[in-house]
Amino acid sequence: MSFLYVAVGGFFGSILRFYISTKLDKRLIGTWIANITGALLLAFIVYAHETRILSEAFWLFLGVGFCGAYTTFSTFGNEVLQLLLQKQFVQAAWYILISILVSISIVSLILWSLRYQF
Repeated sequence: MSFLYVAVGGFFGSILRFYISTKLDKRLIGTWIANITGALLLAFIVYAHETRILSEAFWLFLGVGFCGAYTTFSTFGNEVLQLLLQKQFVQAAWYILISILVSISIVSLILWSLRYQF
């Protein structure tokens, strides 16, 4: 049954990710938005799961399936590689730095505001 929760969550996460990328028609910003909002959502989901507010089934559906398909590390990696191949080193560096710093900052801020003990 666990596989089904992950698969259904992944189905919806991948559809939303595709929708964002087609609506924005811009690769970098679409990936960035998906990764940042996915990190934000995942922070709440981790907190809810760790504090036993969220059941294991919902964790598998939302945390593993939905967020796993919605966030796009492979696309992020490919876009960085394409920027490097096009010799856009400054843009690649900024994209990496801002993606990582904003994601970690948002997750930390959310967990801190929920008073989650690391």
